[in-house]
Amino acid sequence: MSKERRLEPQIVIGLLVNESGFPLGITSFEGNTAETKTIIPVIDDFCKKHALQEITVVADAAMLSAGNLKSLEEAGHGYIVGSRLTKIPYDIADYQVNNILADGQIIETTFKNHRIIYQYREKRAELDRQNIQKQIDRAKRIVEGKRAVSKTKFLTVTARTKKLNQKLIDKAYALAGVKGYVTNLDILPQKVIDYYHELFKIEANFRMAKSDFKARPVFHRRRDSIEAHLTIVLAALAIGKSIEMKTKMSIKQVVKMLRPVRSGVIVVNDQEYQAGEDISPLIHKLLQRLHRGH
Repeated sequence: MSKERRLEPQIVIGLLVNESGFPLGITSFEGNTAETKTIIPVIDDFCKKHALQEITVVADAAMLSAGNLKSLEEAGHGYIVGSRLTKIPYDIADYQVNNILADGQIIETTFKNHRIIYQYREKRAELDRQNIQKQIDRAKRIVEGKRAVSKTKFLTVTARTKKLNQKLIDKAYALAGVKGYVTNLDILPQKVIDYYHELFKIEANFRMAKSDFKARPVFHRRRDSIEAHLTIVLAALAIGKSIEMKTKMSIKQVVKMLRPVRSGVIVVNDQEYQAGEDISPLIHKLLQRLHRGH
């Protein structure tokens, strides 16, 4: 989606990668398609193309919906999905009555036949508390009339009053540092968390697609042209990821290292001379790594 609030037609992209971050498939959807409506078509299409009976899907909280989880279970797939914490879980609240959560502490429970794992991290809590304080300060400036009224967390606005929502603030502080994970896999809780944290690889692919490979804006309107554009982006992602896996370097580092390598023809007094490229030992070693395999 356009973050620049453009009025042109938009599309939604569904990107599927494996556990190492290698891109497996990319699908386009109409711009008014909700994120929760993209995951099942992408998975079904991929399984059908490759005759797969069972896979494990790891996705962030944006993909969490009862319909998605039910569809994945009915298809025989495993899943690890981030959990939206809209209220304080009973198990967390019960523990916090007489105890303080320790760094790395895990609490496990079940809800509507779903296995839910919560983990508290002090580093995450520090960041959460900083963000909460920023939101409180913003709400206070609105209450004091130092800022125009706008949609702000922790602020309750009525026809006559503007005040802080202390109940919402208390809940936010109680959830600071807590992250939830929903799964149907019978594996150790820490394994569930570790697999979920591999999601940074798909975020890295999206950043690479949007910046390095100019996936957006898309200067096309017909579906076949848009999908041709995305196919080129997917191929570039696959090549880029292959280079990173073979060289153990980022694609930006590889391009920066190879950019000075040039060859050409020099003309002196109508005489042509071939100017060979200057390949340093470091670049030669890099090229040897790229030469391996396909």
